[in-house]
Amino acid sequence: MDNTQSLQLVELNDLHISLGGKMVPFAGFNMPVQYTNLIQEHNAVRNNVGVFDVSHMGEFRLKGEKALDLIQLVTSNDASVLTDGKVQYSCLPNNTGGIVDDLLVYRQSETEYFLVVNASNIEKDWNWISSHNTFGVQMENVSDHYSLFAVQGPNAIKVLQKLTSVDLSEMAYYTFKIGAIAGIEDVIISNTGYTGAGGFELYVSNSNARQLWDAVFEAGKDLDIIPCGLGCRDTLRLEKGFCLYGNDINDTTSPIEAGLGWITKFTKDFVNSAYHKQLKENGATKKLVGFEMIDRGIPRQHYVIKDANGNVIGEVTSGTQSPTLGKAIGMGYVASEFAKAGSEIYVEVRDKALKATVVKLPFLV
Repeated sequence: MDNTQSLQLVELNDLHISLGGKMVPFAGFNMPVQYTNLIQEHNAVRNNVGVFDVSHMGEFRLKGEKALDLIQLVTSNDASVLTDGKVQYSCLPNNTGGIVDDLLVYRQSETEYFLVVNASNIEKDWNWISSHNTFGVQMENVSDHYSLFAVQGPNAIKVLQKLTSVDLSEMAYYTFKIGAIAGIEDVIISNTGYTGAGGFELYVSNSNARQLWDAVFEAGKDLDIIPCGLGCRDTLRLEKGFCLYGNDINDTTSPIEAGLGWITKFTKDFVNSAYHKQLKENGATKKLVGFEMIDRGIPRQHYVIKDANGNVIGEVTSGTQSPTLGKAIGMGYVASEFAKAGSEIYVEVRDKALKATVVKLPFLV
């Protein structure tokens, strides 16, 4: 049976299959998890350059005099500090103390914003933001019109600069420009990478997606550029301690508990802000931490975390064998008294309590 029938397909789905991509269902899409092997792809991005097709991500356009008012209400960060060409990481708090989604807010002008949301939450986020739109803001879900390529790694700039007159070296982290690249006009070029390896994201209309993909690979030929799958995207982001929605943050976790106090600004009122404010002032009972395994074993999502006496104190949210560090690492929520760096915790792997140490994030500086 064809398991792709019920899945959405990105514009270059057939190309990924022809390139040997191992396709898996992810967030309702048929996506390449790897092409060659995870470690090769991971190392290519960390040390050289690789390209991810992340066209499954969602994009909303918000326009109008009150666009900022709507964004200020539904997001935890303070979007009023944004200027044209700046991007902000933020989240959408729900009414029950958790997070609807995390997202990026792009300011194109005083009255126009571009929001980038997680693929699995496109409909949920759209409905949530729409339900708060009492401001007459014009909203457009443009998710199906855009392809998105993340060209990541220290050599990404060498590849992409050949294709555009936009000075990429001048683009600071969390900024964007709209310009021509590979002869294609109006591409959103942004610097918000999820790998911690440097690089750029390219938002392009589906009709120009193949042209841009081919141009990037032609420009990167002499640097051995390779396509990369979602498998190494996960190991790369985990090494940098970046949260993944559905793992490290979800409908039940507060940004304060998740160590995202820096994107939670109480200089304004937002959905359920009073709850998160009291959590910050009184202290959360659980906190998201990073940990390194001392005993041999790989932590996985939902594995139980215990103290030295065998009491359950938390749960693993993400874990892997880090290709860069050569050791098993993970993130998880623990009771606050165990959240300090150096705390000894135990991860239950196949009925064995394996020792681990809480460390300061990120794992890889």
